[in-house]
Amino acid sequence: MSQIKHLLVIRLSAMGDVAMTVPVLRALIKQHPNLKITILSKPFLKPLFSDLKNVHFFAAEVTGKHKGLFGIYKLYKELKKLQIDAVADLHNVLRSKILRTFFKLSFTKVAYIEKGRKEKRALTRSKNKVFKQLKTTHERYADVFRNLEFNLSILNPEFPHKKQLSQEVIDITGLKSEKWIGIAPFAQYNSKMYPLDLMEKVLESLSEKTHLKILLFGGGQKEVEVLQKFEVNYKNTINVAGKIKLDQELTLISNLDLMVSMDSGNAHFSAMFGIPTITIWGITHPFTGFAPFNQPFNNAILPDLKKYPNIPCSIYGNKVCEGYNDVMRTIVPETVVEKILSCLT
Repeated sequence: MSQIKHLLVIRLSAMGDVAMTVPVLRALIKQHPNLKITILSKPFLKPLFSDLKNVHFFAAEVTGKHKGLFGIYKLYKELKKLQIDAVADLHNVLRSKILRTFFKLSFTKVAYIEKGRKEKRALTRSKNKVFKQLKTTHERYADVFRNLEFNLSILNPEFPHKKQLSQEVIDITGLKSEKWIGIAPFAQYNSKMYPLDLMEKVLESLSEKTHLKILLFGGGQKEVEVLQKFEVNYKNTINVAGKIKLDQELTLISNLDLMVSMDSGNAHFSAMFGIPTITIWGITHPFTGFAPFNQPFNNAILPDLKKYPNIPCSIYGNKVCEGYNDVMRTIVPETVVEKILSCLT
């Protein structure tokens, strides 16, 4: 049993990666209710942790006062005042390594994530590919806490209740009288995006179902413009992108009956609430360990792996094997629609 009373958790990366920490932290808090946690992350991600007990959020201003070596030292001095007993580095990049080293030099216990880079290279290489399920990122996070002598299981998780929608959100969505399906058609890289012309066919089919309402999620001006056109063109379809803040978006996601997402952050948002989540994969693959938390493998829709045997080409979708630009076109819209309807029933 760990004697740690106040734990600093470092996770400074992208939204999806940070969201993946939430169900692990929820399990840690439940199994160690007297533990105080300070989560260090980017300021705009604070809403992700709003419903976690005993969690204090500390904003890292990595482009401001905490930038560079001197900025990291200043951050360390600010955190040191909180009387941290141990540091869990869930990021393990140069910035977090420097920060945890300052703590280590002051005799604070430190543990950090092992990312399994060698295994991931074996999984994504074309020659002598080792095609097998790797340890999930959630388990890698849990291992960090175990290395700090916390007993921790992330099996049989508990999820928060649906959050109450604000009037501002209801004015956009209307009151809920049908099944709500979230669809988030975008991803960081085009290689992870289901082609928009095929996604339109999915929307066209779903929009004819009177017992369904489709809520479209995204971010950035170009994405908002595309989703706005979808809203105009298809019945029972509402674009919420660009209209609500992150905390409102999370509240709305907690009220969904189903989320359909690429290999992207929205899948992790819905999974952290225990919402059934269908993911559509391109040149990445669930075996890399980045599948949404506690979702069955058959909720992942994959391209034709016989035609494209080198999948996964990369972990994050930033490297595309030659001739693999159209792998998602082997997933027909009917397959996506059938999976959605079967999950709802």
